[in-house]
Amino acid sequence: MSQERSTKKKNSGPKFNLSWIYIAVFVGLLGLQFASSNYSAAARDSNFNDLAAKLLQGHVEKVKVVNKKEVYVYIQPDTLAANAAYKDMATSGFNDATNPGPHFHFEMPADIFDQNLERFYTQHTEWLTTNGAINVEYKDEPNYWTEVLSWILPFALIAVFWFFMMRRMGGGGAGGPGGQIFNIGKSRAQVFDADSEVRVTFKNVAGMEGAKDEVLEVVDFLKNPKKYTNLGGKIPKGVLLSGPPGTGKTLLAKAVAGEAKVPFFSLSGSDFVEMFVGVGASRVRDLFKQAKEKSPAIIFIDEIDAIGRARGKNAFSGGNDERENTLNQLLTEMDGFGTNEHVIVMAATNRADILDRALMRAGRFDRVIYVDLPEFNERKEIFDVHLKPLKLGKDVDIEFLARQTPGFSGADIANVCNEA
Repeated sequence: MSQERSTKKKNSGPKFNLSWIYIAVFVGLLGLQFASSNYSAAARDSNFNDLAAKLLQGHVEKVKVVNKKEVYVYIQPDTLAANAAYKDMATSGFNDATNPGPHFHFEMPADIFDQNLERFYTQHTEWLTTNGAINVEYKDEPNYWTEVLSWILPFALIAVFWFFMMRRMGGGGAGGPGGQIFNIGKSRAQVFDADSEVRVTFKNVAGMEGAKDEVLEVVDFLKNPKKYTNLGGKIPKGVLLSGPPGTGKTLLAKAVAGEAKVPFFSLSGSDFVEMFVGVGASRVRDLFKQAKEKSPAIIFIDEIDAIGRARGKNAFSGGNDERENTLNQLLTEMDGFGTNEHVIVMAATNRADILDRALMRAGRFDRVIYVDLPEFNERKEIFDVHLKPLKLGKDVDIEFLARQTPGFSGADIANVCNEA
């Protein structure tokens, strides 16, 4: 009870609200706007002729020229208090204090103001002899508003550009929409588990009876590991699906994802390779880290030849390029498994002959499953699967079609059915 009360007391405190920051920034900018004016907004608009008249009357105390264009006129305090013409501007409005000025204002370039003032002195020599030249101050005062904007705008533009780039670059990758550029070294694998709707099972895979039997053993090991470990068996670390294009290697992997009911990490070999050095190896480490955390699990790498080619074949590139770094990390991770981790690596390729020998050795890919072109009976089963959703004529003979398509892969047969 005491803990609940203490947590309630902590939660009952004032909550931090960003709106107060916005209000403070707005008030600060508003204060800068008032400070940038530097002079009272109560100064009345005037002109040089009005200034000349007030000079002749002896009412002007001084004139201030600001930033070479703004002319401010100050009335003498005694005249301001005694003359009824200045009654409205005698006080500033705050506790009825005396208004220090400026009292009048007009815009005129400084050089033209000087010319007009000299002309005034020439025309009124007697006044000049009696009263002397008026006190004119020339002053350059900064505009705080423009200075603040000149500092804020570049940083604001950089922040907007950075935010835009983060949104653009954060869409892909393992982090999904919330990913950022700092997640570029994260794995891009798609994860399928028992809750995922993977509708492909071994019932949907026609033919490939031998390949399905071998893969089913791996799936059964992940479902019932004690059945094999009690006999002293060890989990195979890798299964390589090899065969011509279109024979159903990726489809077989999808069926494994649907049947295994364990986390299934799927990605392409090209997903490891980037223009940035070290990203591929980092993604391999992150992929295996995720798989170990969710073991038992299966990692499927499609088109593994993108990173698994034999090293040192290209004479024009150095031996330490990005692809080879990625392969070296993959070799290390596969051979670094403990036998109790229950993580299996599945890979598919149609170029098994170019793969690195270290990748193909026992202890990494323990089992190589060859997925050949379908035979006659397998072609019949494939035609049955792909013709089932189609509206067929009464004269369609599936056995005849299977006899007429020797050398066709499963993808070729699917394309024939779709085109027909």
